[in-house]
Amino acid sequence: MKKEHRNLRDIKPSSEKEHNHNDGHNHDGHNHDGEPNGFKAYIPAIVSFTMLMIGIAFDYFNILTALNTAAAFFKDWLRIIWYGIAYLPVGLPVIKEGYQSIKKGTLFTEFFLMSIATIGAFAIGEYPEGVAVMLFYAVGELFQDAAVNSAKGNIKALLDVRPKEANVFSNGNIESVTPEEVGIGEKIQVRVGEKIPLDGILTSVKAVLNTAALTGESKPNTIAKGDTVFAGSINLESVIEVEVTKEFKDSSIARILDLVQNATARKSKTELFIRKFARIYTPIVVYLAIAVTLLPYFFVNDYVFADWLYKALIFLVISCPCALVISIPLGYFGGLGAASKNGILFKGASFLDTMTKINTLVLDKTGTVTKGVFKIKKIKTIGWEEKEFMKYLFAIEEQSTHPIAKAILEYKAEEVHFKATEVSEIAGKGLKGIVNGKTILVGNKALMMANKIDIQPEVETIVESIVLVAIDKVFAGYVVIADELKDDAKETIINLHKVGIKNIIMLSGDKDSITQKVASELGIKIAKGGLLPEDKLNEVEILKKNTSNKIAFIGDGINDAPVLATSDIGIAMGGLGSDVAIETADVIIQTDQPSKVVKAIKISRATRKIIWQNIALAFGVKLVVMILGTLGLATMWEAVFADVGVALLAILNAVRLQRMQYD
Repeated sequence: MKKEHRNLRDIKPSSEKEHNHNDGHNHDGHNHDGEPNGFKAYIPAIVSFTMLMIGIAFDYFNILTALNTAAAFFKDWLRIIWYGIAYLPVGLPVIKEGYQSIKKGTLFTEFFLMSIATIGAFAIGEYPEGVAVMLFYAVGELFQDAAVNSAKGNIKALLDVRPKEANVFSNGNIESVTPEEVGIGEKIQVRVGEKIPLDGILTSVKAVLNTAALTGESKPNTIAKGDTVFAGSINLESVIEVEVTKEFKDSSIARILDLVQNATARKSKTELFIRKFARIYTPIVVYLAIAVTLLPYFFVNDYVFADWLYKALIFLVISCPCALVISIPLGYFGGLGAASKNGILFKGASFLDTMTKINTLVLDKTGTVTKGVFKIKKIKTIGWEEKEFMKYLFAIEEQSTHPIAKAILEYKAEEVHFKATEVSEIAGKGLKGIVNGKTILVGNKALMMANKIDIQPEVETIVESIVLVAIDKVFAGYVVIADELKDDAKETIINLHKVGIKNIIMLSGDKDSITQKVASELGIKIAKGGLLPEDKLNEVEILKKNTSNKIAFIGDGINDAPVLATSDIGIAMGGLGSDVAIETADVIIQTDQPSKVVKAIKISRATRKIIWQNIALAFGVKLVVMILGTLGLATMWEAVFADVGVALLAILNAVRLQRMQYD
């Protein structure tokens, strides 16, 4: 599932016009991203509106007739010319799009509907209505563009974090180059306020970084020498130096940029359905409009072609599916943008849909609900002062690279340390060495038993990792090492129950006793430990045999990759630094906060709710006005305002997703 990455100069916002079911749609006055080119985009609408208002004023006050007889004689021709000129700025682009669609073999598009409706209005002498229909359609398009750009705002803000240059140390000097030119192992300098251009290791003493664009967290992050830094982070304090560990195309920011762009291209089932529906719906309404025009001839005594054509044109105007076609993708844009704002990346709108159906949540333990970092939880000494005891233990563990040793070495001892000699590792049991002339044994129960050292009974009841210590063949105490729960882990489980996720299961590779203890602390009823990656996969496959289960799996995206891939939704925790998470998961939580999963569920549900509200609104209003127009109870003006009004209401409703709170 490896993606092909583009370099920096190729990374740009998606050019797809999401709100158009004809991929060729690109109105004049718009750039290739569908964004208005400033004031220029509004000039055609302003010209048409001004001329329309002047024309209506002339008609209302009958000014042309009042001028002189000659003017009155040419009144109709002058009106045609005037309104024709008013029509051209907004009508020509739409007619052009309709013509291009026909050339490509697609006749029934919204452009075709608008073209025949407005040209038909001119044919029966309803010039102001013809101009107004096209003008308000163009204005609606401008509002749609603005709304789409607003909904894309958070996504494009992420694209703006692209680093544009890197300051590289070269022959004792600093040279400014593009990030693509920097190789692995080179050192770069990052000044205050600048973005880190590439992933690397901090070689300065410390750094304070703003990672909000990457993680959604506004709190500055302080890191120390040797820690990993990510491209796109902003340096907040002193000048720092970084040793590059990845080329730009493989950096976290490049992968995320690629992911974000692809997210807008992956359509949801609802979106695809509406587009397919529009392709069927549009020709049907055209044929119905023809029927409205011609069939009454056989059933109505005082049949007047122009009257029934006018009714058919009203029918066409209100039946235009543009409100549906824009409101659906706009709703998904809003959902994707709201998620991005909260540090959650969905790989596509389809996963927003799937997330709403989740009823079973399977989660890993280490790195998901726990911090994945060993910490000293308890120190118990027998006949020794704690500080003295820890000096002996500290001296031995300095010779080890085991993760547990790292946790012990974080203990804040006095500056003067003991030194260990003759340290040897006893496979599967622990370490042995000499400290201050005393023989020290550090390890597990098997090590103590092998050396015939009696340990206290309470040791047997401890389920966490435990380090036993003997000094001169006498049991001196123990240290309990445990992985800490994340700060929001308990809150997450509670809130998952509140949003209706009742079936929560923990699967872990850690030993079962520890897994059960963590599950108990969190209130998770079903938990299994001691599982290999293939065991986790089997457990999820068993759950999937029940077709009513819609499963989300949360893991770290590395050894959990098979399960992430097979679940209905794979959610990677801390995906910012994990290549496998970026590639395998469907949703990436850019921080290590499991509580973001609850937000992801709330955002997806809010998105679905608003989309279906828009669908119901559009169909309801259109159906009512269609019936009224056919019965002669609605004019084309009312059809225009109803169509534009529905589109604007749908837009405003979709934009709400950006402003909603999901706490």
